[in-house]
Amino acid sequence: MKYNLLLLISCIPFLLPVPVHGADVNYIFNVANSVVAPDGFQRAGVIVNGAFPGPLIQAQKTDALHITVNNQLTDPNMRRSATVHWHGLYQFRTASEDGPAGVNQCPIAPGHSYTYDIPLNGQAGTFWYHSHLSSQYVDGLRGPLVVYDPQDPHLALYDIDDANTVITLADWYHTAAPALQEVYINGDGGGNHEPVPDTGLINGSGRYIGGPSTTRSRIDVVAGKKYRLRVINISAYSGYEFSIEGHRLTIIEVDGINHVPLTVDRFMIYAGQRYSVVLTANQPVKNYWIRAPMQLAQASDNHNLDTKVFAVLHYAGAPSGDPTTSPTLAALSGTLLEEDLLVPLENPGAPGGNRPADRTIDLNFQSGVSNGQTEWTINGIRYVSPDVPTLLKIMANNATTEQDFQPSEHTFVLDKDQIVDLVIHGSAGGHVHPFHLHGHAFDIIQGQSGPANYVNPPRRDVVGVGGSTVIIRFKADNPGPWFLHCHIDWHLEAGLAVVFSEAPNEQRSGPQSLIMKQAWWDLCPIYDALPPEQQ
Repeated sequence: MKYNLLLLISCIPFLLPVPVHGADVNYIFNVANSVVAPDGFQRAGVIVNGAFPGPLIQAQKTDALHITVNNQLTDPNMRRSATVHWHGLYQFRTASEDGPAGVNQCPIAPGHSYTYDIPLNGQAGTFWYHSHLSSQYVDGLRGPLVVYDPQDPHLALYDIDDANTVITLADWYHTAAPALQEVYINGDGGGNHEPVPDTGLINGSGRYIGGPSTTRSRIDVVAGKKYRLRVINISAYSGYEFSIEGHRLTIIEVDGINHVPLTVDRFMIYAGQRYSVVLTANQPVKNYWIRAPMQLAQASDNHNLDTKVFAVLHYAGAPSGDPTTSPTLAALSGTLLEEDLLVPLENPGAPGGNRPADRTIDLNFQSGVSNGQTEWTINGIRYVSPDVPTLLKIMANNATTEQDFQPSEHTFVLDKDQIVDLVIHGSAGGHVHPFHLHGHAFDIIQGQSGPANYVNPPRRDVVGVGGSTVIIRFKADNPGPWFLHCHIDWHLEAGLAVVFSEAPNEQRSGPQSLIMKQAWWDLCPIYDALPPEQQ
């Protein structure tokens, strides 16, 4: 089947990129099995440019990103090939650059390179990047990405917004992901708990029980200044409850979408989510705790894990070192964000208003065991990543109907400009599942709490789903194949995902047709020729 598809490639026209009106911003990612020790425990990982987290990508909203990924992976205990997903970027006409293996591309083979070319098309906000090949990002291929808007409507609310005000929250494992995944999926006949991390990290630094007292990350502020803190959960499993001792936080951006300012004391942030908050440095000059207690099921499974995760807010003029107050004192006090109170600043309101959606898709998910393996299913189907990517089937084999895909690919075909409601029925079991939709932001017309809202619902690209039903709405106006999946990476690997092939005919031709390049077409034949141990 692969060869038939590849023979048809020559029949597809190659489209020239759209003009770029800003700067061309270039980055080089050397992805290698570097040894890192963010919590003092040394291990090899899948690391970008020798550091974890990976480098901060910065650009302006009119720019085009060009990120060359050089695959230098050699460790046989981890995946040798790689991809990178640019989480939250819409990829208008560039679905080929989105990153998920099996959906948007074949992986980059070891010893090879690929340049992701991404015009930002005016999109601004707080994003991140991570591997989207199996559970590879667990091993370290992840980092922050910020796109600035010189005309940011919230500009008057803060003085400082730079690399030093980006805060990443990450979980970290001492064991390589493939070994953890094997035990989770196949160990003891299935039905296993998710692998629990060894450590929680803030800006790449943390401590585990019995480990060394690593230096805590520090955010420096000057009294009287206002700071835009961009908080990003780059975890594979954990959620966090984020707060800063003695300071209120005004939320102004949620997952890349400007929102009406809302002041809280603390907020939950699940894997994949981002918040920009304004902190006013109006307290006495000293050090304050940044608190991010971890929220995850079965935390006691790993005796290394200290779920109490801290960093330090340091005022200029204060002594170095930790705050003198108790790190756990009043950790859960004050106003906790209620998501349904978030209101988009621009163009509020669900598409189509309160009229019925053009298409409503019910998604019932649950866990179970099948053939001795742990699995997560949606509507009874466990998603399995195909050998031939969805986008390749669309472009090279004219796959335009749901019947053109295997049942295990769990692909829904959407008509162009359909208004789509996804009714995600929650599942008990102690998890809040952070569902992420690629290629879009969506409106949460029914969240985990509060009434249905079509007038000004929260808008984002990752929503937590617990035991209740959540309804999200989006307009199918971005042709491409887009993943919807749980951002607990272990659940994705066990099958908790579907794919939306959005406007497949428009992907192939017309004004919104996808920009394809020869280097993308070359990925699959190179990858397919690899022996299994190098894939």
